[in-house]
Amino acid sequence: MTKQEAQAFVRVRTEAAGEIDLAYYEADGRAAEKSERLPLVMLHGGGPGASSWSNFGPALPGFAEEFRTILVDQPGFGASDKPPVVGNYYRFASDAVLALLDELGIERVHLLGNSLGGGTAMRLALSHPDRVGRLIMMGPGGLSLNLFHADPTEGVQRLMDFGANPSRETLRAFISTMVVDQSLVTDELVEARFADATAPGAQDAMRSMGMSFWNPETAEDGMLWREAHRLRKHTLLTWGREDRVNPLDGAMAALKLIPKAQLHVFPNCGHWAQIEAAEEFREVATAFLARHVERKR
Repeated sequence: MTKQEAQAFVRVRTEAAGEIDLAYYEADGRAAEKSERLPLVMLHGGGPGASSWSNFGPALPGFAEEFRTILVDQPGFGASDKPPVVGNYYRFASDAVLALLDELGIERVHLLGNSLGGGTAMRLALSHPDRVGRLIMMGPGGLSLNLFHADPTEGVQRLMDFGANPSRETLRAFISTMVVDQSLVTDELVEARFADATAPGAQDAMRSMGMSFWNPETAEDGMLWREAHRLRKHTLLTWGREDRVNPLDGAMAALKLIPKAQLHVFPNCGHWAQIEAAEEFREVATAFLARHVERKR
């Protein structure tokens, strides 16, 4: 399956964003006996040049064997529109994702979010619990609370370095913090991410997203760890043991506070478990989601 074959667009409207176009990618290779499973929505991280395809494109066929799988370009990323962020980004993006589900006629989904996408997924689950089945969060933003590591972490600092000086060199330095296996940081990857990160509107969108976490008027709404005790969904926290963006100690508060949380740690793995531990990640994630039982509401 190619990117072009999977890509589609939908126009949605939210109170904060107004009318915007969202890009998404969809595949569904389910066997007939799996047709009762909830769809799976996957939400990407927030680094320069990030998109749903760059984060999850290679994983799409494997997940689609088990679930109707939808990868969403969050507002400001990929091929989606890039409006100014109003309020905190997690709420801004989760409202857009919810509007997309409404347009597609999908009532309930499982959510899988990496980093920034983990924060969006959690905000959606907190605000609209009736629309969510199970939740998988990979080194999630907003929920990760660094107990021992200093802020900003190495990965976040290199993200800020790119924002101050957008170049291939600063982008490569950022990407190198995503993985343990540096052979994954190829020239092709750097070029593809750099093209997306410097596309029209991309840098303004990145700044607008970032400011929503620094502005005192909107930052507190993104401190999702303060609301973790309210999350009643079965939740799988996944972490790379060598994560240099949201380090592993950031999982401890969430693991303690979320009543139905469990934690899986991938060894010799950084922030991109879906890439660096791809097969194990798919196995762990699909097994966790397959245990979901829909109950009449």
